[in-house]
Amino acid sequence: MELKINNQTKQFPLDSLTVQALLDIEFPEKQNGIALAINNTVIPKSDWNTHFLNPTDDILIISATQGG
Repeated sequence: MELKINNQTKQFPLDSLTVQALLDIEFPEKQNGIALAINNTVIPKSDWNTHFLNPTDDILIISATQGG
C-alpha cells in the first residue's frame, strides 16, 4: 500500500492498515502527544484501532515536542 504521509509518499507491504497499525510502524516507541488527520479530518484516538486507511488518503501526523 502506498500512502502520502506529511507530504511524503511511503510504501507499506500490507494491503490493509488501520491508523493504529500505521502509528505502530512509524512511531513504535512513543505514541503519546500525537494528533492525526486524514484528508483534513482529525481522527480521534478512540477510532485509531478501527479506522482503515485508503491508498488515496492524505495523512498528516503531528507530534508534540517540548521546548519553548
